[in-house]
Amino acid sequence: MYSHATGVILANYGPSWKDHRRFALMTLRNFGLGKQSMEQRILGEVSHITTCLEKSVGQSMSPQTLFHKAGSNIICSILFGVRYDYEDSFLVSLISMFTENAKIANGFRRSSSGRHSYNQCLPLPFRRAFRNTDILKKMANNMISEHKKTRTPGEPRDFIDCYLDELEKVGDDGSFHESQLVMYILDLHFAGTDTTSNTLLTAFLYLSTHPDVQERCQQEIDEVLQDNKCPSFEDRHKMPYVQAVIHESQRVGDIVPLRVFHSTVTDTELMGYNIPKVRTRFDCKYIWKFPHEFNPSNFLDDQGQFVKPEAFVPFSVGPRMCLGEGLARMELFLILVCLLQRFKFVWPEDAGEPDYTPVFGVTMSPRPYKISVKLRNNKLN
Repeated sequence: MYSHATGVILANYGPSWKDHRRFALMTLRNFGLGKQSMEQRILGEVSHITTCLEKSVGQSMSPQTLFHKAGSNIICSILFGVRYDYEDSFLVSLISMFTENAKIANGFRRSSSGRHSYNQCLPLPFRRAFRNTDILKKMANNMISEHKKTRTPGEPRDFIDCYLDELEKVGDDGSFHESQLVMYILDLHFAGTDTTSNTLLTAFLYLSTHPDVQERCQQEIDEVLQDNKCPSFEDRHKMPYVQAVIHESQRVGDIVPLRVFHSTVTDTELMGYNIPKVRTRFDCKYIWKFPHEFNPSNFLDDQGQFVKPEAFVPFSVGPRMCLGEGLARMELFLILVCLLQRFKFVWPEDAGEPDYTPVFGVTMSPRPYKISVKLRNNKLN
């Protein structure tokens, strides 16, 4: 729905895609990806999540958009150089349209040619998705226009400034174009928000309905982070059970069930099988110790140490593996640890039986649910 053969996620494999992927990796690293500065950016956003949850202590609340807002702010700070209040209309609209399109686009694959000739013949949900995309493109264009007015060439504040600097450097002969930048930042925002937030929604759904798992996580966190010290991403090596819970949440959530579509660019022979050109390849499922239940033991060995099977590839593999894998891993660990360190999450008594059936879309998400929030041991600091 977003790329239209531009952007970076579903763009055609070729020189332009390679240039843009290389640029994205370099720019994200320059803005702290995988570094301590990114940890501080994430922990800063965690403080806003904590403030929201504190207002719900002693009552039930819906986390449905909370993690989307937090994840969106983290990527917005990289792309646009700004974070938004959780009730800001720009942020709310951005998330609403992205999540709506993710559901509408389920199974709907199309080419960009002839869009306007048959758009009005499509069912209403698809027309709404195109309308959302047009609005998102206008929002991105407005952001780019504002950056062009306020930027200082050679002194980039964020991803957009870096791209505009690159445009000036390579000129019209390169693969960098302003129209490409529009879809580029929409791709990166969606990829950097939806998957991580839906994984967190899945994790807290299962943690609230599996109190024994939650308690064991908190015990491990307390042992490692004595005196309530702030976690670091490096602490994950001392928390095998927490790591197992995060990975098990990714496994059962299956947030991107088909991963990014891969297809052959030429007729190919592999191990005696003929694979025609443009034949889409889907990732297959693998066997686990407890394949049909939420059980962190799927990622623990007999000694209780964390193990990740090579078959587990939530961020895909190969040239198109997720650009933001490092950011996502850091977000999942730091957010989950910080929240479990301070709060206890309980399935409400009047909520009935939990429904683990996901809502299908380009990404999978849990059905809307409520959880009760309690402070752990009256921790107020």
